[in-house]
Amino acid sequence: MSSIEEIRKVRLEKLEALRKNGIDPYPIDSNQEFTLEEVFNNFSKLSKRKKSISVVGRVMSLRPQGGLVFLHLNDGTISFQVLIKKDDPPAGGGEEAFKLFNDTVDIGDFLEIKGTLFVTKRKEKTLLAKKWRMLSKSLRPLPEKWHGLQDVEERFRKRYLDALMNKEVRDRFILRSRIIAELRNILDDAGYLEFETPVLQPLYGGASALPFKTHHKTLDLDMYLRISDELYLKRLLIAGFPKVYEISKDFRNEGIDATHNPEFTMLEYYESYSDAEKQMIFLEKTLKTLIKKVLGKIKINFASNVIDFGKKFAVISYFDLLRRHAIIPNPETISKEELIIVAHKFGVLFGSQDSFDKILDNVFKKVCRPKIIQPTFIIDYPATYLPLAKRKPENEMLVSAFQMVAGGMELVKAFSELNDPIDQRSRFMHQEKTKEEGEQEAQVLDEDFLEAMEYGMPPSGGVGIGIDRLIMLLTDTHNIKEVIFFPVMRPKS
Repeated sequence: MSSIEEIRKVRLEKLEALRKNGIDPYPIDSNQEFTLEEVFNNFSKLSKRKKSISVVGRVMSLRPQGGLVFLHLNDGTISFQVLIKKDDPPAGGGEEAFKLFNDTVDIGDFLEIKGTLFVTKRKEKTLLAKKWRMLSKSLRPLPEKWHGLQDVEERFRKRYLDALMNKEVRDRFILRSRIIAELRNILDDAGYLEFETPVLQPLYGGASALPFKTHHKTLDLDMYLRISDELYLKRLLIAGFPKVYEISKDFRNEGIDATHNPEFTMLEYYESYSDAEKQMIFLEKTLKTLIKKVLGKIKINFASNVIDFGKKFAVISYFDLLRRHAIIPNPETISKEELIIVAHKFGVLFGSQDSFDKILDNVFKKVCRPKIIQPTFIIDYPATYLPLAKRKPENEMLVSAFQMVAGGMELVKAFSELNDPIDQRSRFMHQEKTKEEGEQEAQVLDEDFLEAMEYGMPPSGGVGIGIDRLIMLLTDTHNIKEVIFFPVMRPKS
């Protein structure tokens, strides 16, 4: 029997002991009069009360000292010290009640404590227990306080323990929640409406990616988990809603690495009568506001670099970056055969059926993007690479679009959204052709979306922000699994 199983067996015996003493170890009710943080912040006022106060929390430490037991409770706000005395018996049961406490309470249990406040000789604010009650008996031991979960894979699988025992992890996810809330506030204040679009879709679209496929039995219909919510949000523009957004879970059947997880969070927002250039201005303002609000500063540290969001974001073209870093003098006209030689030179991986655009982008991702540390807008992408973006009037081989990169990571992709249904059909047909040639991630032709466009879609600008990568950047974290509470993991067995 493992040591954990031995501990579990002992705790099950303690559970039975509580029941034999007429105590329900999992009562339906609890009485939390104040949070522990409220007790700490209002200690002087509450300590003057003549009647006891009632608090709840998980036991995080136990220190028996003869006729005394010191423990720390944590209710999710802060930890607070509690003292149980043998000669000031809990529950009014004398030595028997004190013994029951010692015999049945473990680190990890949830308790309700009723008592009065005082300050110890060591000047620590403390609650002297008059009554205690078991709220939930734990059957497995928590990881050791000073060591926690050492196995990285185990940390991700048991994130609930990781966050419970590691303040840095807990604080990171609290900050994640604040960042998402503040993004909502910014968009709401700017007049955007939040909508919900389908997760299960009869046809996937809005990005170049492999979908997850499932089947609906009643309809006898193959369906897909969305890879993007773009095409549905654009239908809302057609429906007459001028500013729309969604913070959504998207799913792509792709590899797992430091910046990719098959399930991830995106913010997409679209504005009628806008374009990529206007959205560039709004996005820069949004990020500056967000970072200052949630971090209280405009410069952040990431991977030993200081990234300054206070300065004007740089702007550079996609082809100029390939010229500068991949040493391709003619990225606009290079042949696929020549590009393959460049890819081999830099150790860039690609499939035998991959399209020219995909190989070129793989070169960009491997060679150019890691060198972009300060916030930078990358513009002027090939029209064949972004089939949902509007062509530039001065050069129809390029599209009006941008990516925003910082810390070597792509954080944002944005377009002047294509609203010409004839051009859109032509672009979809080109994607279909590359799919037939073996490009698995090519986009599919969506007749329902094209029909919607033919009713008229206003000129618009759309932006997609990778929430998980943004959290990585703002928390100086270098693995996407560290910012997703429940990342995709291979089963342990």
